[in-house]
Amino acid sequence: MRTEAPDPVDARIGARLAELRAGHGWSLGELAERSGVSRSTLSRAERAEMSATASLLNRLCHVYGRTMSQLLSEVEAEPAPVVRAADQQLWQDPAAGFARRSVSPPHGGLRGELVEGRLAPGADIAYDRPPVPGLEQHLWVLDGTMVVSVEDVTHSLGTGDCLRMRVFGPTRFRCPGPREARYALAVVRP
Repeated sequence: MRTEAPDPVDARIGARLAELRAGHGWSLGELAERSGVSRSTLSRAERAEMSATASLLNRLCHVYGRTMSQLLSEVEAEPAPVVRAADQQLWQDPAAGFARRSVSPPHGGLRGELVEGRLAPGADIAYDRPPVPGLEQHLWVLDGTMVVSVEDVTHSLGTGDCLRMRVFGPTRFRCPGPREARYALAVVRP
């Protein structure tokens, strides 16, 4: 359990997760059943006693029918038409070796968003489902190599390669190394 004050981003994410659950009228137990995440983990995330992992946020986004970028943008102020590099929200899962920068966050009236991702050598991120079924994604490897599995098909990607996909099932993103993989992900909501 944390003894210091929670990270401000973790606190805003936790508060938003609690709002979403309350808005659906669900108890922690009901959300645990729907998401497959324990009540204690959900409670700790809502109270910002822990930093939510990419996997946890993905499961909750699926239950709430939103992308991770949408969730993260909901904890920010109203988005501006120009997002300066210094103002782009960076979210990290250090234990998983994953960093995610919201380059062009969701904006009212627009269906697309742009994300920069970084995977450390050896990073292996698996999602059991997309946050929104049928989500269109275009993954462009800017530097390094990646192995991306979409349902039962695995793709080995190098610098400059682009994978286009509609996501309905599990996905997995791996960086075999020897250096980090940096990629751009264009997400188009259905």
